[in-house]
Amino acid sequence: MAATDPALTALADGWDALSVLHDRIETHLERALQARHDLSAREYALLDVLARQHGGEGGHLQMKQVADAVVLSQSATTRLVSRLEDRGLLTRYLCPTDRRGIYTDVTEQGRKLLEEARPTHDATLREALAEAARNPELAPLVEAVRTIEAPTAGRR
Repeated sequence: MAATDPALTALADGWDALSVLHDRIETHLERALQARHDLSAREYALLDVLARQHGGEGGHLQMKQVADAVVLSQSATTRLVSRLEDRGLLTRYLCPTDRRGIYTDVTEQGRKLLEEARPTHDATLREALAEAARNPELAPLVEAVRTIEAPTAGRR
């Protein structure tokens, strides 16, 4: 029987705790956003990422960049964009300088829904983190998340 490396065991335990934290938060967000705004957590994330784009040349994200930002494959991101486009929350158009490129923008209806959903998202995130912080195994991870929260809080 092979001996287990304690460092690898600790690393695996940390990874497991991180996965648990992520799953708990994602579940809280999914339930709250779906119940109050008929949005999945991924749909919210996609609207949020796209709403942060700025206009003008170079101000749009390629589909690969969007996929990376919402942690989905390009094909899954395309399906998600299509669903939101069908709901009137997004619009797609050809890049004016490169006809092969397609840009995606949030519609006025999409921006309105995002702004309505943002307080739900943020409050649910805070609640889920507070709940997780009461778990001794997750508390250090929650603290780590909170320390990186501050610099990005003004991005909205």
